[in-house]
Amino acid sequence: MNDALDKPKSNCGIVAVFGQEDASISAYQALYALQHRGQESSGIVTSDGQNVYRHAGLGLVNNAFPNLRILKSLKGKIAVGHNRYSTTGSNMLTNAQPFLVNFREGPLAISHNGNFINTGGIRRGLVEDGAIFQTTSDTEVVLHLMARSKEPHIALKIREALGIIQGAYSLALVTSDKIYGVRDPRGWRPLCLGEKEGAYFIVSESCALDLIGAEYVREVQPGEILEVSDCGLKSYWLAERAERRACIFEHVYFSRPDSKIFDENVDRARRKLGKNLDEEHPAEADIVISVPDSSNTAALGYATRSGIRFEIGLIRNHYVGRTFIHPEQSARDFNVRVKFNAVEGVLKDRRVVVVDDSIVRGTTIKHLTRMIRGAGAREVHLRVSSPPITWPCYYGMDFPTKDELIASAQTVEEIRAYLGVDSLGYLSLEGMVNAVSEEGGFCTACFTGNYPLRPEKGATKLQYEKKIDTENYQPAG
Repeated sequence: MNDALDKPKSNCGIVAVFGQEDASISAYQALYALQHRGQESSGIVTSDGQNVYRHAGLGLVNNAFPNLRILKSLKGKIAVGHNRYSTTGSNMLTNAQPFLVNFREGPLAISHNGNFINTGGIRRGLVEDGAIFQTTSDTEVVLHLMARSKEPHIALKIREALGIIQGAYSLALVTSDKIYGVRDPRGWRPLCLGEKEGAYFIVSESCALDLIGAEYVREVQPGEILEVSDCGLKSYWLAERAERRACIFEHVYFSRPDSKIFDENVDRARRKLGKNLDEEHPAEADIVISVPDSSNTAALGYATRSGIRFEIGLIRNHYVGRTFIHPEQSARDFNVRVKFNAVEGVLKDRRVVVVDDSIVRGTTIKHLTRMIRGAGAREVHLRVSSPPITWPCYYGMDFPTKDELIASAQTVEEIRAYLGVDSLGYLSLEGMVNAVSEEGGFCTACFTGNYPLRPEKGATKLQYEKKIDTENYQPAG
């Protein structure tokens, strides 16, 4: 993971628009709100009912769409968009989504957020059977399986393809006259529906709905294939049924605090994370500060419950481009100093509680601790609003290997000594789950090693030959 900030990389952001004049503009605005979910490429596909239009580019949304002329060329009332962070497939323009293909039934575009865990063997089998792949992305496997399906309806083609593929995913698809939103049976990745004056929007996070002025309607349910057309909304369902395993790290770190995901307000959950953290690991201190920006809300919760004053002790530079991100370990100290600076007037002679949301390798927080002490802090007490990360993720979060995770082989005391802090406290698993929802239903595999699905190893047989029984299948809604 070549990220100097030493955080897990976020997974992609997706959007679909139906029934909105200049749908490309709404898709563009939604992608701006979802920029935190992917910065490698951005793209939009639109349909005016007769023709489809596509544009994609590398980099941030404003790099991929540098002027209004490009957006105006993407005509139609239907759109699908994508911000990419690659969990599989290299960072090159051919892998930029949405992917656009022409089926027998007409054009189809797809955007994917998440990670499939068994597409390697399926892809090899497809290639052996004559399939030609244009990208290195696992998302393209879905399109090949749909193309081979004999089902008469797009929703059933989706259902058949996703009955073969396993993993964590949210998908947005568009045809010339419909859009679809799909979540895997366990609901790992977020996806929600919004509405504005008869137009519908399917987005990764509700903060995108806020930007375009749409009203949050509901989640796309785990296992649901939600179809939006001129006939309204219609739900189909994947064949597999499973217990919900929503990614709890969406609440801890990934999602924006102003979003509502999994029908929970992220801001509320993070404040409760901070409050629970203080209950479990109080500290004698003068001020509480956060590692901006993802830890701000948890730090506020910690300060509120503890009664210790919250201060801005670290300033983050939001205007540093990717130029300063280097893979070499020797560059990490420089990168941290470019990204952050300590506020000496706040920190000097103070006992400081530093609240962070997670620790991966520990390199960044080690540099920040040195920086805080250099600004004159008398004591540094680190509090983490999640448990130790000890296992890699197979479901769309890009963690390092298990050997690179600092907590996988070191005790809390050993980590404390390495980081150079006076005390270290992690939130317990129970404290984290309780803060997010009393009902449970979350994936905590990166903390526990209890994987709901394990990637298949050595699968080479052509798995698309497996047929799904749809004889007695009746779509809901």
